[in-house]
Amino acid sequence: MTLPTLPLIGAHVSATGGLATAIDNAERIGARSIQFFGASPRMWRALMPSAKNIDTYTERLRASSVKAVYLHAAYLVNLASPDGELRAKSIKNLTEHLRIAEAVAADGLIFHIGSGKEMPKEKAMDKAVEAMRSILKDAPGQAKLVIENAAGGGQKLGATAVEVGRMLDMLKSPRGAACFDTAHAFEAGVIEKYTPANIKKLVDEWGREVGLERLVALHVNDSKTAFNSHHDRHENIGEGYIGPDGFKNLAKEKRLWDKAWILEVPGFDGTGPDRRNIETLEACFK
Repeated sequence: MTLPTLPLIGAHVSATGGLATAIDNAERIGARSIQFFGASPRMWRALMPSAKNIDTYTERLRASSVKAVYLHAAYLVNLASPDGELRAKSIKNLTEHLRIAEAVAADGLIFHIGSGKEMPKEKAMDKAVEAMRSILKDAPGQAKLVIENAAGGGQKLGATAVEVGRMLDMLKSPRGAACFDTAHAFEAGVIEKYTPANIKKLVDEWGREVGLERLVALHVNDSKTAFNSHHDRHENIGEGYIGPDGFKNLAKEKRLWDKAWILEVPGFDGTGPDRRNIETLEACFK
């Protein structure tokens, strides 16, 4: 396999005002990969964008520098919930979001599994995988259903490569994939320092438990909270507890270069990922 000279570095961007604005926002900050919400992340109902909206977006995407597109799921969903009603609403919502991802020809929909609360972890995983099977069946196509590693705490599933890999193995679908969030792994207590040795060990584990071919994207975020805090709070690249050396070391791990590197940082002006963060990350490869 021929590796790219630089990963597709990009960011979560706003699609407010029409899907095409996501491309405009990406071009403004120099993003070559993007993530956006296909529908409101805070509502149970997800409306399919109009054909005109999708056509305008597709035209803008084709003319842009963006080469990888992911949607992010709603914050409300919990596929592992012991509450049957909440799980059913989560399945319906994720199905609708995955249909939107397919309609806009996105590479996949990134989501958090959720928490099984007081349920035994194995049973919670069974519930989550059963839900994922239902979603893939009711939203056919090519777009992948992408599990993101969790920051831990509250019995959340998917904080480790072992759990992510186990669920994907149980799912048995070529549309099952994974996303690795640098801040979440730090906050979950998975990796304390992003040193070359620790990064090698981490990527070896993801290769063994998940399969690097199923790891399609990275959420590249510094952490505002300390190691093993279980608090999911992102910071600008080099400004948090992971620090600049951590990202410089991560950039040297060439096995991750064929993944989309997507920033979900607050931005130096507080309005979300910006050109300065992208340029800071790009400089880590020099």
